[in-house]
Amino acid sequence: MTLIQPFRGLRPAPGRAEAVAAPPYDVLDRREARARTAGKPWSFLHISKPEIDLADDIDPYDAAVYAKAAENMQNMIASGVLIRDERPCYYVYRLTWGDHVQTGLVAAASVADYDSGRIRKHEHTQPVKEDGRVAQIEAVNAQTGPVMMAYGPTPAVDALIAKAAAGDPDVRVAAESGVEHAIWVVDDKTTIVALTDAFEALPALYIADGHHRSAAAARVCHKRVAGGNANDAPYCRFLSVIFPHHQTRILAYNRVVADLNGHSPDALLAEIARKFAVLPADGPVAPAARGEFGMYCDGRWFRLTLPEALIPRDNPLARLDVNLLSEHLIAPVLGITDQRCDARIDFVGGIRGLDELQARVDSGEAAVAFAFFPTAMEDLMAVADAGKVMPTKSTWFEPKLADGLVSLVLD
Repeated sequence: MTLIQPFRGLRPAPGRAEAVAAPPYDVLDRREARARTAGKPWSFLHISKPEIDLADDIDPYDAAVYAKAAENMQNMIASGVLIRDERPCYYVYRLTWGDHVQTGLVAAASVADYDSGRIRKHEHTQPVKEDGRVAQIEAVNAQTGPVMMAYGPTPAVDALIAKAAAGDPDVRVAAESGVEHAIWVVDDKTTIVALTDAFEALPALYIADGHHRSAAAARVCHKRVAGGNANDAPYCRFLSVIFPHHQTRILAYNRVVADLNGHSPDALLAEIARKFAVLPADGPVAPAARGEFGMYCDGRWFRLTLPEALIPRDNPLARLDVNLLSEHLIAPVLGITDQRCDARIDFVGGIRGLDELQARVDSGEAAVAFAFFPTAMEDLMAVADAGKVMPTKSTWFEPKLADGLVSLVLD
């Protein structure tokens, strides 16, 4: 099995992409998703988040939810809203957000290479969310949520993808978020072979966003193969969009903490000053380098800087800012040792900005907020190469891929 393969994509029929394309299922709650789909019967959220079509008291993991997803997908296919390409293709996918542009390849990636570690992960998954993705894949017999991946510096692959995206796209969708999504269908056999061979020469791919989706896809594959099915079928692949690592954009994943662990604001500052240089700031602090943090507490912003001597250079996991703040402040001063489980800490995606941090504290919802310098893609790759796992909520990738533009049917 090659690292990637083309596939017969299930896609919106011509002229339908604008009505179908939807935000990822996991960035909206039920209320937000229902509001987004008002008057939009063909929104892919009816497949990816079908609880919006059921009563509010239905658990999102109830079997009825997945049955509704299958019903909605079959209705969209029967109505001609979704159609499947007649022969295997690759698809070039371009995201444009202001002056940021990233162009990658939509492909069916190998579960075998995921299992072997050639496709590298850097996060743990939550069992309940993984189970939910398995149930959704099985119900619709398709992978509808793409896994965002990256490859290391490879100009030859960059050039092949750029060449395949020459000319006008087959699909262009302007999302409400301000992101433009464009798709080029790659059905030329020579180009398909060239792309397959170029990716096959890569030493590794890196999962950026979508660990639950890839883990669920692997479980579906293993179950079906154990049942006597072929191990080179579409269900032993997972839907991926693979970008050059240098084009991906990571925003900070900030933190807010509910209380000061018994400290007064001034006592907190005194404790922090034992390790950090602490400087008052006139307004919100956006950290400019590794080891620098913004902190908002008691109506005041501060810039915290960790001395270089406390930043390890030879350990890709320990040098992450999320670990540095945990080791030197959040655990010893605020008493939070397990950020995955402690209800006192919450996480705020960088897309929401520093004003959101200040608002959370000013409202009394939190007592202190911390702003981070974004994790670098090179750091993520180094952690994955070392076989390590990054702390929870270390990266926020933006812009997000849309659901519904290309799906992978599993037969």
